[in-house]
Amino acid sequence: MTVTTQKGGPLEGLKTWLIGPRLHTADAPHQTIGKAIGLAVFASDALSSTAYATDEILFVLILAGAGALTFSLPIAIAIIILLAIVTISYEQTIHAYPGGGGAYIVARDNLGEVPAQIAGAALLTDYILTVAVSISSGVAQITSAFPALYDLRVVIAVSLVAFMMMVNLRGVKESGRAFAIPTYFFLAATLFTIAVGFFRYFTGTLDQVTGVETIHETAQGLSVFLILRAFSSGCAALTGVEAISNGIPAFREPKSRNAGITLVWMSAILCVMFFSVTFLARHIGALPSHTETVFSQLGRVIYGDDTQPYLILLGSTTLILIMAANTSFADFPRLSALQAADGFLPKQLTYRGSRLVFTYGIVALAGFASLLIVIFGAKTNSLIPLYAIGVFLSFTLSQAGMAVRWWKSGQLQPGEEQKQIASVLHHDPKWKLKLVVNGFGSVCTAIVMVIFAVTKFVNGAWVVVILIPILVLFFLRIHHHYGELAADLSLDSFGTPPRLKRHRVLVPIGGVHRGTLLALHYARAVSNDVTAVYVAVDPAEEQKLRDKWDIWGDGVRLHVIHSPYRLLYEPLLEYIQMIARQRQSNEILTVVVPEFVPAKWWHNLLHMQTALLLQLGLLGVKDVVITEVPYHVGKE
Repeated sequence: MTVTTQKGGPLEGLKTWLIGPRLHTADAPHQTIGKAIGLAVFASDALSSTAYATDEILFVLILAGAGALTFSLPIAIAIIILLAIVTISYEQTIHAYPGGGGAYIVARDNLGEVPAQIAGAALLTDYILTVAVSISSGVAQITSAFPALYDLRVVIAVSLVAFMMMVNLRGVKESGRAFAIPTYFFLAATLFTIAVGFFRYFTGTLDQVTGVETIHETAQGLSVFLILRAFSSGCAALTGVEAISNGIPAFREPKSRNAGITLVWMSAILCVMFFSVTFLARHIGALPSHTETVFSQLGRVIYGDDTQPYLILLGSTTLILIMAANTSFADFPRLSALQAADGFLPKQLTYRGSRLVFTYGIVALAGFASLLIVIFGAKTNSLIPLYAIGVFLSFTLSQAGMAVRWWKSGQLQPGEEQKQIASVLHHDPKWKLKLVVNGFGSVCTAIVMVIFAVTKFVNGAWVVVILIPILVLFFLRIHHHYGELAADLSLDSFGTPPRLKRHRVLVPIGGVHRGTLLALHYARAVSNDVTAVYVAVDPAEEQKLRDKWDIWGDGVRLHVIHSPYRLLYEPLLEYIQMIARQRQSNEILTVVVPEFVPAKWWHNLLHMQTALLLQLGLLGVKDVVITEVPYHVGKE
């Protein structure tokens, strides 16, 4: 017997108003995006970095005096060369791994489990920092134009994170459409400003900036170390470059081609904007300031104070910096879902919500980013030292993994295949060239990562240097727990199916394992009328369960509820309430819930609390008994 449900819970109306109506599982292929929307969704982080990357270079160079600011342009050119190397490398990654996942998948396939978790920790940290940095930088643009709001910057920033969370809960396609307009508005305003700036430069009418309240730090001598430190700070311009390789599944077919073209578009635009902003900033005498950004100084010189074009420029910059957080909201949930599916993060992160997005991942990202904003007072300059180490660590692991992949490809004979976890490896006649490209890129990004870690260590980079290993250990402990749990629940060495007395109760099941059999054993010991209830959200998983049930179900009825909208508890509650309404006046309905009890209390956070949720949902239903059948797993 099968039932299909489409109704939601009592809060469905509010949820629909906030994030839109539920999407059917079958609608997933129609939620993909094209190149134009893809540029807005995945490139906004990288493009927006032009609004603060030049500032970060100047913040360091000013320590050697105003004369040292002339080094900003050579440093920007070096960063652009590095960007070209990274872009070429990731373009290869996109075609080699069309399923997405970026550095995590590449490292998992080619370098092993621990490097993959290092890449995952680096990327997740980067995505959280991206939201905090982007939103904080956007608020800095607002306070540049309206200084009276400076003391409210933390409240404004946290409110914007909450807004971004709500928009992204509506789905990738809808959030992409919403953010495409601000992204292209920023591009138009910035490129127009750059064009006017160059026109005034070549006609000799580009003035010097005045009235800037610059920073006052202890003077240092100009040294190689200082220039390297400025270079590492400016490398914030490369953040977000990997985003497209992580989000390939979001693109329309042909996915790899569309993602690759979008990556090239993004890098070309980024190079032009970053070079131009740094060039013009140098010639107007822009100064680093906590109260006025370089973009604001450029706008004042080119358009004049408080003119409409100036306000449009700052308005568009503020929007793109806020929208840049959308890149992380698109990629953090996908990556966390991949790691959760591999058993290194809580399984709840794999759950797709009513709008086919990874709801728990989006909410977790918003929470962590808001915490950082509060701790660091929404100051971009305080957050930047934490920022780029994770970016360049993921760059390095991704390219090193690709280099290993090409080397393996070269060892295969033409026509020979080698199955990997996420791809199939073939012989590539150009493997030597690709090996050189990725190997060289890996060395370059590794050098930059070391430079960043050394030059920014005392300014806060030590936090990330310590945090990433801690996160990796945390991931490995979660994986160890899930491994022990799978072994404890395994039927491989369990013996023959138990012959038990017949008992009719409702037994909600999420799979067929030892905990399920123990619950069935209990149910049949007290009744002869037993029905197992399974909510199916995936046809493949349903078939696997049916196959196991044929072996281990021992004749117990299996009632399957199809849930195309991926609801889990609502259809189960509806079914139980329906059975309760049909029962005789002297009949009591018993729901036996198998619950495994981990050895450590905190392991409970990694599992759904089914019995508790059912108890809360059935509080108002008379004569319905919820019984938990605990199955203790792990060692005490």
